[in-house]
Amino acid sequence: MKQGNPWALIPFVVFLILFIGSGIITGDFYAFPVIVAIAISGAVALAMNRKEPFARKVDIFCQGAGNLNVMLMVVIFLLAGAFSEAAEGMGAVDSTVNFALSFIPQNLLVAGLFIIACFISLSMGTSVGTIVALAPVGVGISEQTDLAMALVMAAIIGGSMFGDNLSFISDTTITAARTQGAEMKDKFKVNFWIVLPAAIVTCLILGVITMGETTSVEHVSYNWVKILPYVLVIIFALAGMNVFLVLASGIALTGAVGLADGSYHVMSFLQKIGEGMAGMYEIAFLAILIAGMVEVIKFNGGIDYLLHLVTRKIKSKKSAELSIAGLVGLTDLSTANNTIAILIAGPLAKNIAEQYEIEPRKSASLLDIFACAIQGLLPYGAQFLAAASVARISPVSIMQYSFYPILIGVCGIIAILIGYPAKKRA
Repeated sequence: MKQGNPWALIPFVVFLILFIGSGIITGDFYAFPVIVAIAISGAVALAMNRKEPFARKVDIFCQGAGNLNVMLMVVIFLLAGAFSEAAEGMGAVDSTVNFALSFIPQNLLVAGLFIIACFISLSMGTSVGTIVALAPVGVGISEQTDLAMALVMAAIIGGSMFGDNLSFISDTTITAARTQGAEMKDKFKVNFWIVLPAAIVTCLILGVITMGETTSVEHVSYNWVKILPYVLVIIFALAGMNVFLVLASGIALTGAVGLADGSYHVMSFLQKIGEGMAGMYEIAFLAILIAGMVEVIKFNGGIDYLLHLVTRKIKSKKSAELSIAGLVGLTDLSTANNTIAILIAGPLAKNIAEQYEIEPRKSASLLDIFACAIQGLLPYGAQFLAAASVARISPVSIMQYSFYPILIGVCGIIAILIGYPAKKRA
């Protein structure tokens, strides 16, 4: 294997200095716009390797940015944003929350909140959106009982990471699958069976430590028809329908329900679709800029150097899988954003996977699982900050109750050690 050029990695270093440095100085890791940090890092990549004409380097950047998988990912992002916003706008989130709350046993409130968060995040495809929807409910439950506010918030964050890791419209799932060339349904099936034990054990832990605590949850009305778009999207995706058709069907069904019950008129529905797409512009352009920058770094020998560094002590397929897990975990620690971590680590993980014959569905699952495991433990991550701001507590206080993110990391390691899943027969 080529040893590559370590100096070609300077753009990555610039990005981390800008992102982490600004976070430390300001106390807010989201103060410095991440897209500006990536743009500056991309400019640094283009300024390097003076032997090559600038126009040639721009061509290389554009070839990487316009990669087929990147463009597919961008379109899926836009459709997922349109569906999520349109469904939320016609009341699907409220109906889902109220429906789930009406079935919570009064003595299993926190475990119930965890399960609700799992389903809502699986439906919505966003952890932060799930936390924003459920955190006020959690605050109310904590205030009416002796349950620690930090415990309730941790349960909601854990459930939100379940769907963030698995949902067909989650940006992390889309990114992990596309960077590895995996089918979404294949990635889901592998990923689901790895993290299911973690979810079950989390429920048991939450049930045991909150046993005996009860409160009366107000049963608000819900409309089961409004939940249908979420349910059908999950069913269509699992059935193997093309992701474009899945999301288009979800948008159409959401519009039909919203127009029929008066939640929308035609223009307001179209405006919601536009707002949903606009909400994905940043992540879409991040994907494009990161892909372009990585292509230039690769051309300059940086990816070869990283591969040499990461794989020099790899002796087996299992150690290769552990290196992918460690790579994306460290990247997420640095960026505090699991989608960006996967975008950055994805191309490198794909090279490792190809070299050591790791199936795309497994490498995609490892990227998503370990990025979400770390993200679910970061007190400076968006999930902790969102929950802490609603609950008015320190994000650090939530960490001691973060059972699910720890458990999915443990389950991910066990899956590597036992060789799950077995290789598909040709």
